[in-house]
Amino acid sequence: MLGEVLRRIDRGELIRLARELVRIPSVYRPGDPATGEGRVAAFLAGYLGEAGFAVRVEEVSPGRPNVWAVWEGPLPGPTLLFEAHTDVVTAGREEDWEYPPFGAAVEDGRLYGRGACDTKGNLAAAVLAVRAIKESGVPFPGRLILCHPVDEEGMMSGIKHFIRRGHAEGVDAAIICEPEENQLCVSQKGALRVEVRVRGRMAHGAMPQSGVNPVTRAARFVVAVEELEREERARLGEDPLLGAPSLTPTILRGPEAGDPQLNVVPSSTYVALDIRTVPGQDHAELVGRLEAILSRLRSEDADFDAELRVIEERPPTETPPDEPLVRAMAAACRRLTGREPRYNGVPGATDGTFLHAWADIPVVVTGAGLREIPHHADEWVDLDELYETCRLYAASALYYCCKKGG
Repeated sequence: MLGEVLRRIDRGELIRLARELVRIPSVYRPGDPATGEGRVAAFLAGYLGEAGFAVRVEEVSPGRPNVWAVWEGPLPGPTLLFEAHTDVVTAGREEDWEYPPFGAAVEDGRLYGRGACDTKGNLAAAVLAVRAIKESGVPFPGRLILCHPVDEEGMMSGIKHFIRRGHAEGVDAAIICEPEENQLCVSQKGALRVEVRVRGRMAHGAMPQSGVNPVTRAARFVVAVEELEREERARLGEDPLLGAPSLTPTILRGPEAGDPQLNVVPSSTYVALDIRTVPGQDHAELVGRLEAILSRLRSEDADFDAELRVIEERPPTETPPDEPLVRAMAAACRRLTGREPRYNGVPGATDGTFLHAWADIPVVVTGAGLREIPHHADEWVDLDELYETCRLYAASALYYCCKKGG
């Protein structure tokens, strides 16, 4: 059965599809109706429809449609979902690229372009893997879903919309198609995005005592956050797959809005924290400790005035090693490579975070591409590795659904 499916995977078609996807610049720019995921969603809907899939397109927000396709085998069995987002991050300055960011150049066995690695190459691999199973004629026991949401690189509104509308109901497991060097990533760091606004009173820089300086007060908070990070790292140590947790101030801006001026004490300061958590950390408790820092600073300074807001929460995830999807993917790795699989964790969050946390779906994250390559200039993916990814996706679906389907 597996041999017949693998013979159906056309390496040339995989490369052609990946290049077509990379050529579509699906960068979202707020307020620009000419950009976003609409074109790539339309292309995918057409491609999958011509291949005989039942295709759905649903707008999440204007110009930002999710697209997904379903194929059901002739025998009853479980439902396995492949998830690969359609958006890409900005290419930045084109002069920083040796290869045109949306040219989809192929050279020395690599495909270059924004999204080649994260994650249009892996999207193409998932589509070709499921198509190979469908067209092989094997008596497949189960249902396969190709899920391609918008906005993974932002607030993950696409997968949230997919789950809220009930489309994830009945899904037994999910493979998240992201660049992980074909390692089986069975855990993911969580994330908290936190904003803190510190209010002061504007004054002349030559007479700062006539105002209240929010910059120095924000700095005290940032230093306290650094100490909290040290405490959490000492308490938890290094997770074997995810490493250490982090509490990272990424923005310190004063004034909060408008133009800064060297000789003006601003009226407010803005601090943003990108917090990455590991299993064993409770997000509510962590937010409580940040609030406690602000309370302490208020008690020490009558002019300290700040408020904290959590704008996004993504819990860490863990998939047990005895989960059927993990066992199936490990067996597929052994069959295809003759080696034991490599396990790892995802240092950031993926759409799989919400499939796991909101829909209680076990997830494994894997795909072609070096982990450090996404979001870099001259992003690339190795085409031999991408071909192996496609084979891994197909074999994993067979091992998982055939085992669970009896």
